[in-house]
Amino acid sequence: MSVNDDLPWIPQVLALIREAVATGVPVIGHCLGGQLMAKALGGSVGANPVKEIGWGEVRVTDPVAARPWLGDVAAPLLAFHWHGETFSLPPGAVRILESAHCANQAFVLDDRHIGMQCHVEMTPELIAGWCDNGAAEIAASDSPAVQAPAAIQADLVHRTEQLHRLADKIYSRWIQGLRQ
Repeated sequence: MSVNDDLPWIPQVLALIREAVATGVPVIGHCLGGQLMAKALGGSVGANPVKEIGWGEVRVTDPVAARPWLGDVAAPLLAFHWHGETFSLPPGAVRILESAHCANQAFVLDDRHIGMQCHVEMTPELIAGWCDNGAAEIAASDSPAVQAPAAIQADLVHRTEQLHRLADKIYSRWIQGLRQ
């Protein structure tokens, strides 16, 4: 599915995102959600140079803007990826994460809203299901950033624990905006 698909619900979601941001309601988006946010707020969505499926490192691009969301991070972070498209930054947004294959992995806007291309919400069960349902997509890809299902599912408990520590930081910061 793409933000650019002609689906009847997409314009409604874009309008809802714009309204939430305009009224100060914190918005968070993962992958398609981040793409919806970017498009709603004036960015664009199109093909990424390569498809990313599996585990990959993301790096902080703006330590000051990232600190409230990620803490003090110097080393790359582990994230989960499953996308062939990506977003440009909407006006006023600050890019906080990038990967080797996708420049815009996460952005923040007004230190209240966060849009991510990567996934931080995954569980071992979700990953196994996606690998089963997406086996044909994986097999058909010749991207250097697409991993085989066995590689994706290796060491899942440890990898998802790392992912959840990252998610906890991001969600804890996002929730603060709900209290204001």
